[in-house]
Amino acid sequence: MPIVQQGSINTTALVVPDLYVQIVPPQNLLLNGVPTDILGVVGSASWGPVGQPVIVASMADYALGFGPLVARKFDMGTHVATAVQQGAQNFRCVRVTDGTDTAARLTLPSTAFTFTALYTGSFGNGIVVTLGTGSQANTWRLTVALPGVQPEVFDNIGGGGAAFWQALANAVNTGQGLQRGPSGILTAAANGTSTTPVAGTYVFASGTPGTDGAAGVTALTLIGVDLPPRKGMYALRGQGCSLALLADSDDATQWTTQAAFGLSEGIYMILAGPAGDTIANAVATKQGAGLDSYACKMMFGDWIWWNDPVNAALRLVSPQGFVAGRLANLSPEQSSLNKPLYSVVGSQHGGAPGSGQNASYAAADLEVLIQAGIDVIANPQPGGAFWGVRAGHNSSSNSAVNGDNYTRLTNYIAATLASGMGQYVGQVINADLFRRIRATQLSFLQNMLGQGMLGSADGSLPFSVICDTSNNPATRTGLGYVQSDAQVRYQAINEKFIVNIQGGQTVQVQTQVLPNTPGSLAA
Repeated sequence: MPIVQQGSINTTALVVPDLYVQIVPPQNLLLNGVPTDILGVVGSASWGPVGQPVIVASMADYALGFGPLVARKFDMGTHVATAVQQGAQNFRCVRVTDGTDTAARLTLPSTAFTFTALYTGSFGNGIVVTLGTGSQANTWRLTVALPGVQPEVFDNIGGGGAAFWQALANAVNTGQGLQRGPSGILTAAANGTSTTPVAGTYVFASGTPGTDGAAGVTALTLIGVDLPPRKGMYALRGQGCSLALLADSDDATQWTTQAAFGLSEGIYMILAGPAGDTIANAVATKQGAGLDSYACKMMFGDWIWWNDPVNAALRLVSPQGFVAGRLANLSPEQSSLNKPLYSVVGSQHGGAPGSGQNASYAAADLEVLIQAGIDVIANPQPGGAFWGVRAGHNSSSNSAVNGDNYTRLTNYIAATLASGMGQYVGQVINADLFRRIRATQLSFLQNMLGQGMLGSADGSLPFSVICDTSNNPATRTGLGYVQSDAQVRYQAINEKFIVNIQGGQTVQVQTQVLPNTPGSLAA
């Protein structure tokens, strides 16, 4: 009684009399949407791997992986912090350096034994190692500490002379079994040391200091290279990011490069102009750069005053983190327009806190910016006196595709189809295949409709899928082609809300009598 998977045997050529049980997989593939809250951030840091995407969910995660925020341009942590305050909680962080970064290093006194910080950066200068008596007789214990990181303990290291120092290095580098893995803070090298160990506490600050390699970081550094091993922005390839920003990258010569990357990866890139920019210069710079793409959101260079909780300082920071964090915390059919931004205490245009200045944008200023495809954080908003994004547009000049919702919904639908529809490749082309392809897409779009991500003003069905012989003639299927054509109408965003009211002592009011039902009123 063989049990086989459907298609693994030729059921028209069986010879042996028997019962054959075939496992038939579900015929209709169901698509689950891809995440739309993953935010990629590229910038400098004082700790952590370079050029490798690291998953971060909170500021505690960030501090553990990359050290504290640093009050300087291109700092990655600053943008993660401002995005977290908008509700973002799913990051892919990529650290960049200018190539001069070094790891902190300490040589124990009177020995050749060296400890080296696992990563480059000034944060490693805070490492403290303590050598003391082990739990068991005639053994030693090493404790490794770093501010904000759980201390590491390597206990019961025995041996004498060179054997002890080699055992200590092995414990640090490879761990001590399942319960004590290798150090996540430093590495060690015995270097032939054979002297008698001396108990004590040793600080890396007294050794060779580590450096961040951040002084020479530029916008081009943040872009990185697209050859293995990828660095900078290109390290975000294949990470599933729906949004991304290059920290404080205000160099107009790199904007179209970011747009091209956003188009190729389906990522909404958040850009920003230089701090203190003027409206006229911003418009001219964008036009000169040739930026006109729905893949990017261009924020005006009106930077934001923000209270840095780590450095206890009021800082002027790029608007990128605020906007990206807010979008990451919105469903893709939504616009950033008229949504509150949190922890904004002022802007360059509006005035620094305590300055007595409280300027708002004139309608003419906003008209120039929005027509040029440039968005801005401003206060007030149509919904009240709060800080928010004023247009909800991308950088495209095409009014049919210039909304945040167009970019994000298009990328979401495309990424979802790309992640699941590939299972149909390699299957036999017939009417059943057409039916299953169409059913898969329709079920996904129907789910979106049910969740309010799709809809229509008149209640009509806002999508259709065609996959049959009408768009798959035999001349095409005979060559191995199958085509599915879908049309999806997005919901528009209410941007210009007009309320008409007619008042006056001569106005003739016409009332409508509602059906005579209990509790009905005339209006």
